[in-house]
Amino acid sequence: MIEFEAGVLDYLRKVGGPSLEERFNSWGAQGLFRWHRLSAEERRQSRVTRGVWWGLPTRNTLDRATASLPQLLYKRLDEFGIDFAVLYPTLGLPLPHIDEEELRRSTCRAFNCFYAEVYRDYADRLTPAGLIPMHNPEEAIEELEYAKTLGLKTFMFPSYVRRPIPEVARKYPEAASQAYYLDTYGLDSEHDYDAVWTKCVELKVAPTFHSSGYGWGSRTSPTNFIYNRIGHFAAAGEALCKSLFLGGVTRRFPTLKFAFLECGVGWACNLFSDLVSHWRKRNRASLEQYNPANLDRNLLVELHSRYGGKVVEGRLDQLKNGVGLLEGCPEDEATLDEWSHCRIRSADEIRDLFIPRFFFGCEADDPITSWAFNKKINPLSSCLKTLFSSDLGHWDVQDMTEVLSEAYELVENHLINESDFEDFVCNNALEFYTSINPEFFKGTVVQQAVKSDQAVHG
Repeated sequence: MIEFEAGVLDYLRKVGGPSLEERFNSWGAQGLFRWHRLSAEERRQSRVTRGVWWGLPTRNTLDRATASLPQLLYKRLDEFGIDFAVLYPTLGLPLPHIDEEELRRSTCRAFNCFYAEVYRDYADRLTPAGLIPMHNPEEAIEELEYAKTLGLKTFMFPSYVRRPIPEVARKYPEAASQAYYLDTYGLDSEHDYDAVWTKCVELKVAPTFHSSGYGWGSRTSPTNFIYNRIGHFAAAGEALCKSLFLGGVTRRFPTLKFAFLECGVGWACNLFSDLVSHWRKRNRASLEQYNPANLDRNLLVELHSRYGGKVVEGRLDQLKNGVGLLEGCPEDEATLDEWSHCRIRSADEIRDLFIPRFFFGCEADDPITSWAFNKKINPLSSCLKTLFSSDLGHWDVQDMTEVLSEAYELVENHLINESDFEDFVCNNALEFYTSINPEFFKGTVVQQAVKSDQAVHG
């Protein structure tokens, strides 16, 4: 969706009065227009990231209006070939990342009130995702509970919280905003987020994540949006997915599924394959292949003496400092098993804790989606869970009526089969949303189809 901004401002005033509206406008102006206010040299010196520009369709005025007007979108769904749509924010996307707590929580609250009210009359075919701030578990839980009372039933969580590095913030407070790490809720997190996942189970909420990767990693070009854009959602999704998995979240919460939006599935295929291959080489038992204590040092000296020639002559005593042989740097036994949080004991367990638990939103025109269905490539003959999605209303969809036919080109080009396509555009979404909430589609136009599917697949 592209929120009708004037309508959102009404809810900002309702939640926080005129001052909240003013602070929201000020915050938005600082972020959106900072790049434009700087000279080329200032952009280079400060490395201000070139963000999206001309990001909405204009020539296709009907589509531009459709993205903002629920009644018009509702009317056109049949034209698109879509029975039911879950809608995610545009203006609301960055709000959970606001550093100032009161502004962050108040704006998320106001937007959730807006979403619930504006889309309520169209609930049989449209449902908006509410916003959940995640700087700490308490604020996430509070907003989840409140948003559920509004009638919202699916939610967008940020993929990470950007936190200052404590030592840098302490020694160089003026640099704290530039020296940061990404807290991804699982591994090495600032907080224990298990309380949030417990609340999701209690409220029957399957978490979905959507965050930008602009401005970190290599995506800091001050001149080229495309350079910054390509792969940025995938980078944010991968950071989170690895953290949830290696942090043991999928082990501790066996009924909970997680979805990563607008980032495709290519990175996930690579991540799953890498997890399997790394476990096979670096599980606790296999690590003994690399334990310096297992090295026959007498044989090592003998071989170097026999074959080393002049390059090692007179230097055999320095072997102890060779690559991987540093003495005096013992490893803590308690930290050797880096799979301990998820308690992996076999490659099959990686598959069982990854494949059925993670879902990946794929754009209609992305041919890489086909990788998810390729059992010949994916380890353990696996298929990853893809979700049909489309950036309706943004620059990368020039015609809303073509998204479903673009997705079907995967079948026409013999990249996937009809059964795969049905999973992509329907079955996987039904599984994701009803796995934790069997009543998710109650009262919608697909209610009967869901019941039929549940009867067939249990």
